Amino acid sequence: MLLAGGRGTRLHELTEAEAKPAIHFAGSHRIVDFAMANIVRSGLQRLLVATQFAPHTLAAHIPLHWGSHFSPGSLLVRDGRDAYRGTADAVRRNWPVLVESGAEEILVLAADHVYAMDYAQLIQAHRAARAEVTVAVDVVPQAEAREFGVMQADRSGRIVSFREKPADPPAIIGEPGFSMASMGVYVFSRCWLDAALADDDALDFGHHLIPRAVADGVAMAYRLPASPETGRAYWRDVGTLDALRLTQLDFAEALPVPLPDAADAHSWRFGRDSVLMPGASVSRFVRLARAIVSPGAHLPPGLVVGEDPVEDRRWFRRTEGGTVLVTPAMLQRRAQLRPRKTLVALRSVSPTALGARLRPALDNPNA
Repeated sequence: MLLAGGRGTRLHELTEAEAKPAIHFAGSHRIVDFAMANIVRSGLQRLLVATQFAPHTLAAHIPLHWGSHFSPGSLLVRDGRDAYRGTADAVRRNWPVLVESGAEEILVLAADHVYAMDYAQLIQAHRAARAEVTVAVDVVPQAEAREFGVMQADRSGRIVSFREKPADPPAIIGEPGFSMASMGVYVFSRCWLDAALADDDALDFGHHLIPRAVADGVAMAYRLPASPETGRAYWRDVGTLDALRLTQLDFAEALPVPLPDAADAHSWRFGRDSVLMPGASVSRFVRLARAIVSPGAHLPPGLVVGEDPVEDRRWFRRTEGGTVLVTPAMLQRRAQLRPRKTLVALRSVSPTALGARLRPALDNPNA
């Protein structure tokens, strides 16, 4: 089951009318395509996609681009607008479909992360451990773990503690300075999950179901394996503008993980560490630094973004990390409110007179 209903409020204007998994990434790809590519490469043949916020793009995109990998009736996209009270509640409300499949294990995936993973290996580890719940985890620096569900596990891999977005994340036992962060990827025994969902107050995996499994001693941790191509694990939550920009830049050079398809990985990069989303265009003499240009934005001649924090914040959205988001609405507001430039006509005059007449114009910030 793929949970693809997140709004992604920390992406601000990019997700005003679009779900976070539907946001473009590295050109024409969408964030959801990473999970979909993992599903296909892992050989999984039955998938239920639960959408919620702004579902239209995903409802069209997933069947069109991925439907050919599934037999008729084995890929279902369910619209859950205003229906789900949390991640676990989304599973509860689609439970009859899951039971009807006859599956003994249910793989639950977040649709808004960038990574490559063989889910078949995860399922094999779950079965080998005879676990009721297995949580896929990535190792992150301890100082960066505050935004995730963080756990500790004993030597056997059994999870002994779990805290959702802790202010003081615990370190991995025996590995100081690093924490285990939940990837939002779970394998559940169908019987255990059925019993857990009988509690109507169990609405969310991170706040309710995973802590219950840990308290019952039936949850195991599965570390994301290193990529054979790079020799290291790679998983990114692109929930902020800074993370969205920086993660895309990772794909501008050597790919940390395969892209979902063979589309050009470089046509979307512009200027200094900046990203152009599909439908954005750039005029002559534009300078960009650390910017994200949203779909449909046309940058006018001579625009400079990312070099003057005060000017950036006047017209655009600038994060504390220095990422500047530029949208069509922001550009329109800038065009309407920004003082018009003064054009200076030069006649044939002596160099001395030219300097005297031109100096006031050069000193005028609006010139």
